[in-house]
Amino acid sequence: MQHRAVVTGMGAVTPLGIGVPAFWQALRSGKSAVGPITRFDATGHPCRIAAEVADFRPDDFMDAREARRSDRFTQFAVAAAAMALQDAGLDPSAVDPAQAGVILGTGIGGMETFCDQHRQLMDRGPGRVSPFFIPMMIANMAAGQLAITFGFTGPNATAVTACAAGANAIGEAFRTIQRGEAEVMLTGGSEAAIVPLTLAGFCAMKALSTRNDDPAGASRPFDAGRDGFVLAEGAGVIVLESEAHARARGARVVAEIIGYGMAADAYHMAAPPPDGRGGAGAMRRALQDADLEPHQVDYLNAHGTSTPAGDRGETLAVKAVFGDHAYRLAISSTKSMIGHALGAAGALEFIATALTLEHGIIPPTINQTDPDPDCDLDYVPNRARPAAVRAALSNSFGFGGQNVTLALRRWEG
Repeated sequence: MQHRAVVTGMGAVTPLGIGVPAFWQALRSGKSAVGPITRFDATGHPCRIAAEVADFRPDDFMDAREARRSDRFTQFAVAAAAMALQDAGLDPSAVDPAQAGVILGTGIGGMETFCDQHRQLMDRGPGRVSPFFIPMMIANMAAGQLAITFGFTGPNATAVTACAAGANAIGEAFRTIQRGEAEVMLTGGSEAAIVPLTLAGFCAMKALSTRNDDPAGASRPFDAGRDGFVLAEGAGVIVLESEAHARARGARVVAEIIGYGMAADAYHMAAPPPDGRGGAGAMRRALQDADLEPHQVDYLNAHGTSTPAGDRGETLAVKAVFGDHAYRLAISSTKSMIGHALGAAGALEFIATALTLEHGIIPPTINQTDPDPDCDLDYVPNRARPAAVRAALSNSFGFGGQNVTLALRRWEG
């Protein structure tokens, strides 16, 4: 027997604000969160812009001592999880701990801690490296800390699949509930990698936009003038419950997750295949898993990073999967507003997709001023659009050619 999995709560730490209401309002308004980097002096880097989380105070969400012993990506995750549980109206102490678990995604993990402690080693010697270095830095610590914080002793794991990590985590949490291995799962992704080393690495790959004089216009998915993605940070955490558990406690349901598909490019360590075949494979498998026909999908939240090759390949993948319906499908990239939060991106985009289903408003792809002839679909340019959305997909594609698509359905009881 497969159990249905429903979304009952969501929490977000984003460059557009702390909390889902602030995030959603800004998405609907088509607001850009990109600006000059303030977390360090980016002089000398070809790219000097990012989408940073502002006004975040970890002490608002966790014990001050624990905050000092946690990397920024873990702090984000704890904050987003606390907000998600509050949104779900779920008291962690009222849940059977063995039936509650955590699966989170991250692309890089504790990069800020890694860089800080390497500096300590170089400047002051090995005796000055913190005993908390390893537990603060390792990628699984956010999932571990959520279990510690909320007392969840059920399934616990971390997905580290680059930019697909948040979506992979949600998919695996979905499977966990489907199989009856848990009744409640905290899932999503967290990333806090806006540090000089990460920026330099992506600059060396020529992956980032260098529109330093126009930060708000730098992330422009599917536009002819796109020149790379914009680095971002943040976290999105979702409360997934079995339908039976949610009904038993009278929970409000935001949306239902109904499909999960994965496929590999098997092509290149960083570049996508020109035909987008891996993304197409993930979408086909998600549709099959959800028992959806292509024409039944009303909206696609695209991976849409604003890289020349990536956006072109994703467009070809959509056409390959949806055929003529591709031209009737509403598509948008929330990365146009919040940049690319790497392992947190899939979780934040899942939240945006669930809100689209709940409210009947499709967030726009901003900065669409010069359509690319190779990207000729309906990308909901520049303004949000009211629409009755019954079923939607969310794409997340990662370095290494790891592709994930999640399928959601509007909840109608």
